[in-house]
Amino acid sequence: MTNQKSKIPKSQIPNPKSKIHQSQIHQSKIPNPKSKIGEILATAVQQARNLGDKRAEAYALGSLGSLYEQTKQLSESQKLTQQALFLAQTSNAPEITYRWQWQLGRLLKAQGDIKGAIAAYDAAVDTLQSLRSDLVAVNQNVQFTFRDSVEPVYRQSVELLLQSQQEQPDVKILEKARQRIEALQLAELDNFFREACLQGQRVLIDKVVDRDNPTAAILYPIVLENKLQVIVKIPKKPLRVYGREITQPEVEKTLSELRRNLVRPSAIQAFKAQSQQVYNWLIQPIESELETSGVNTLVFVLDGALRNIPPTVLYDGKQYLVEKYAVALSVGLQLFEPKPLVRQQLNALTAGLTEPPPEFSDRFSRLPAIKTELNLISQAGVSTTSLVDGEFTSKALENKVSNVPFSIVHLATHGEFSSRADKTFILASDGPIDISQFGSILRQRDDVRPEAIQLLVLSACKTAAGDNRAALGLAGAAIKAGARSTVASLWQIDDESTAQFVGAFYRELKNPNISKAEALRRAQVQMLKHPNFNTPSFWSAYVLIGNWL
Repeated sequence: MTNQKSKIPKSQIPNPKSKIHQSQIHQSKIPNPKSKIGEILATAVQQARNLGDKRAEAYALGSLGSLYEQTKQLSESQKLTQQALFLAQTSNAPEITYRWQWQLGRLLKAQGDIKGAIAAYDAAVDTLQSLRSDLVAVNQNVQFTFRDSVEPVYRQSVELLLQSQQEQPDVKILEKARQRIEALQLAELDNFFREACLQGQRVLIDKVVDRDNPTAAILYPIVLENKLQVIVKIPKKPLRVYGREITQPEVEKTLSELRRNLVRPSAIQAFKAQSQQVYNWLIQPIESELETSGVNTLVFVLDGALRNIPPTVLYDGKQYLVEKYAVALSVGLQLFEPKPLVRQQLNALTAGLTEPPPEFSDRFSRLPAIKTELNLISQAGVSTTSLVDGEFTSKALENKVSNVPFSIVHLATHGEFSSRADKTFILASDGPIDISQFGSILRQRDDVRPEAIQLLVLSACKTAAGDNRAALGLAGAAIKAGARSTVASLWQIDDESTAQFVGAFYRELKNPNISKAEALRRAQVQMLKHPNFNTPSFWSAYVLIGNWL
């Protein structure tokens, strides 16, 4: 059988009690002919039955159901999938169960049973959630298969939920869609750390907006296969949704070009055109409502490739977003301890490295302006304890964290954010401090000082080149540090402009009447108006993650 759409003879449909061993499953992935795959699967089903191996039987039946799905024999595929699902559930095999729940959802959707499809996807997501703490253990290659075997379940589920809301959007369904895409983001972080993260006491940011900070709006863009949707929370108002018919590859292509032009001052005109296009997707449909609602801060919970673009650079044809709004990023819909920074006396632990360790000198440049940067923090009225160059070792940092009272940690050193935790690090004079060690160092103060670090600043870091998911490393660093807020650079910029930005930021941070997000905005606007640093590549590199108050 060489035709992809040709029918599989019904004589090859096995008895409902069958499954395959993992080695035979891999053999079944022969691309052509389809009948050969069917024969292998049918044989594997029979062998699993003979051995009484219910898990293998469930896997083989589901795999055969997948084959029927590909050849559009949907009714037969559904029968096989339901049999496989029953066996997986009765065998207590959630790592197999979710796959067949997902497959059943696709089949029901293809047959027009949207309600049934939503229920099947709900079940698949619930099963994945139950696996959250040991998802990595299910498949040792999960770091590489996550995009294929986990992420699509969440995205297709959200797409289905939002498609069912074409006429009058139900606020409960919008909330469900929003929570589901957040569950995906948490699963991505679990996959990044190879462990469950973000456990503990948190507060919904919707409540922060409605109760504590009614001048902030939350924007939740969601990149789906054929549509870019944005769910918005405006203070004291129900959720609403708007979208644009555009495919995921088109979105990713535009964002990739925008990111490339963002750091090329000579490409400013192309950059502005692309930036305005993204502004029209995300902000333009709601800009008048933002104005009439008195909103002055936009909190973005970004999805996918959107994480690689600082929202401050979005351009409306006349102004950048940073000229109109303070901007913050949130890893999810919840915040740890959403309290404002106590400004009476700011104490900072600062550390800087002007020369990278010898073994990193070919990868990272000197940063001679770092001493100026640290001096400008002191000049802004912040009390500092500093570790510079040879003094800045991982052990010295650990010692200061344990023994010095401070609310801010400012690290002026090279670092790199990657989609892999083992490739995410900052540099000390004695070598790299990886993200796990970094988190352990900063969190050890929890044992001696109950208050959290209020602000972590990473001023000379960058996201790994060519890594479309490197922003995961930035989110991971923010989470591991346990800081309420993190300010970090997405790419490395001239260290003189960094020093100027840092000085301006801390001067604004001393003002007790403005938020951290507004302090960042004012510092960026000062850079934007500086004749030497007015292109976005200089002033937009910095983002605020977490508590914006």
